[in-house]
Amino acid sequence: MTSLYRVVYFISPAGENPVKHFLDSLQHNQKVKVFRLFQVYEQYGLASIMPHTKKLRGTPLWEISIKGKDNIRMLYVSHTMKSILVLHGFIKKTQKTPQKELGLAIQRYEEWKKRT
Repeated sequence: MTSLYRVVYFISPAGENPVKHFLDSLQHNQKVKVFRLFQVYEQYGLASIMPHTKKLRGTPLWEISIKGKDNIRMLYVSHTMKSILVLHGFIKKTQKTPQKELGLAIQRYEEWKKRT
């Protein structure tokens, strides 16, 4: 089955892939949860993962929530009508998304916009 939608990871100007690095740091069961959501998105689009995603007010960012023992968050923007650009991933330890995490995702988004 071919994918209708694409998940694209942010690549730094130096060629580093911080999203892949974050995903590689996760335990196997955590990775499975993230990749399952990405796979559902790739097959059926954003509407299919809506219970797990929300707009972060006052930013261009959206957040994918992977709940469980560890609350994993993936921050992204809509790249095109058929793809998302994943900018950052982290384990959420507080009720509110930390400014440090938002700032890093926004910084990466600004870097990416300069290159496109």
